[in-house]
Amino acid sequence: MRHSTHVSAIVITALVMAFAGCTNAQTRAAPDSIVGVWVVQDPNAPFPLHMYTFNGDGTMQQANPDAGDSRSSDSDGKGIWVAKGAQVTGKWVEITADRASHLLTGRTEVSFRFTVDGDRLTGTETAHFYNEHGKLTSSFEGHSEMVGARVKLP
Repeated sequence: MRHSTHVSAIVITALVMAFAGCTNAQTRAAPDSIVGVWVVQDPNAPFPLHMYTFNGDGTMQQANPDAGDSRSSDSDGKGIWVAKGAQVTGKWVEITADRASHLLTGRTEVSFRFTVDGDRLTGTETAHFYNEHGKLTSSFEGHSEMVGARVKLP
């Protein structure tokens, strides 16, 4: 009987601890937190709309339609970010390939600086383009401001 009570107590404790971590991260984020999913307008890119996801652990993902560039195919961007108040800096990287030959053409590294104001973000970016051998071939500093809107539940 003592063994059964002890096992029951352990199971109940484990369940309580497991369910305590199952909450909506968006409701826990500070008002100016970048954590969440965003639709970002990037007038500097070949295709102007992107999806950015910022995770609470400082990682992020970027995606846009692959068919947005008729010459080059690119992977989703994966990256990192840090926040100091409403200011967010980060970097993501994508791999590129030639659409016709299907060969590696290089990678793109995009550094960004955003300011978050509730459900809106604004900022700038700098892109560096590397060939398939890892040599920097060109750089681009965005002159137009990027604007993003947080994806929210209805």
